[in-house]
Amino acid sequence: MKNTLTIILLVVLGIFCVQGCSKYNSFVDYDENVTQAWSDVETQYQRRADLIPSLVSTVKGYAEFEKGTFVEVTEARSKASSINIDASSLTEENMAQFQKAQSQLSGSLSRLLATFERYPELKANQGFLDLQKQLEGTENRIAVARRDFNGIVTEYNKTIRKFPSSFYASVFGFDRRATFEADAGAENAPKVEF
Repeated sequence: MKNTLTIILLVVLGIFCVQGCSKYNSFVDYDENVTQAWSDVETQYQRRADLIPSLVSTVKGYAEFEKGTFVEVTEARSKASSINIDASSLTEENMAQFQKAQSQLSGSLSRLLATFERYPELKANQGFLDLQKQLEGTENRIAVARRDFNGIVTEYNKTIRKFPSSFYASVFGFDRRATFEADAGAENAPKVEF
């Protein structure tokens, strides 16, 4: 009887270890996918940040309007570029701070692009039109990267919350990751006035 109990205990322990190793490896895969998706998001935001100085310079060369718009865009770009989040620290607070800075930059860029309507010679400038198209394309790439990131993080979060994975996730220290949330008021169409 004692030998049978020992054998059963060893078999159960073996199953537990094999399943634990398998779960751990799948968590690592999901974690790496989240890290990669976050890198893709950061790449698109960096692309936008790199385009902004050229856009501002081009508009500045044609438009003599209040300097406040340029200062606002430059400061917003600086603030957005200074917030760096590592993929391992994607908490709700860090994501909210990151999103706030990126939203401020998006708003500043929208105001800057809206001002070009007042300058017919700027609208005809090929360099400006090319930059505007690149920024529009970048904004679309950011949206796609954020959507893909949210999908991967959601899959990761679902995996570590399901039983028995949740047990192994807590043992191995795999925590929930934050996703991008819509900005407050995003459901309302922006109001553009000239």
